[in-house]
Amino acid sequence: MTDQLKPERKLVAVSADDIKAQLARVSRRGFLKRTLSLGGLALLSGCDLSTHSGVDAALESILRFDDRVQAALFSRDRLVQTYPASAITRPFRFNAYYPEWQVRDVPDGWVLNVAGQVAEKRPWTLEALMALPQESQITRHICIEGWSQIGQWRGVPLHVFLRHIGADLSARYVAFTCFDGYSTSIDMASALHPQTLLALDFDSKPLEPQWGAPVRLRIPTKLGFKSAKNIEAIEVTNTFPGGYWEQQGYDWFAGV
Repeated sequence: MTDQLKPERKLVAVSADDIKAQLARVSRRGFLKRTLSLGGLALLSGCDLSTHSGVDAALESILRFDDRVQAALFSRDRLVQTYPASAITRPFRFNAYYPEWQVRDVPDGWVLNVAGQVAEKRPWTLEALMALPQESQITRHICIEGWSQIGQWRGVPLHVFLRHIGADLSARYVAFTCFDGYSTSIDMASALHPQTLLALDFDSKPLEPQWGAPVRLRIPTKLGFKSAKNIEAIEVTNTFPGGYWEQQGYDWFAGV
């Protein structure tokens, strides 16, 4: 799942309940310019805010501080809430960085490529992924726009896949590239969280294109735009990879 609208930025992680729906229609930069004083930003960043570049630098400083706070608070031992099947939201709401009529079909001959700091770099077919251990979860998908829904996903725990390919688990980042043009990345601690999945099924059925076929990231510890659909490549790296929305001002860590 990827999200289109730009979020309000805060100095600490917030829950979805704290995000007001109307803020989803306001750009992050515009909101901060109107609601934070120039003097306060200057104190936080040490920047000259008399120019647009100074404001941008201050906002970037706040985002990076936010990332550090969220990373410090994150624990692989803390699980998000799970739900009974009776709580599943049906119909489940579609959203992506494009409208539903632009959903991409799975390319012929699709394989999942792996790169970077891994021992085994052979491509993976869907059949090979399905042969790995599978887990199911019913968790809440929290969108940065202010809405949330409960869905059921099943797939390969990402930590299982990373260990299977001999990934360097001391590396800092895991990056995801998608055939629909999207990309994102997460920290290694989040990648190794037991609830982070390479999802192959949605609502007890194989993934369909609108839900991210043939494989998507499902990471309930983060906001929805981190759960990339239509994955075609995974890279383990120490070089910061950013992502589609992250490069446009979204918070990178994006924890819930």
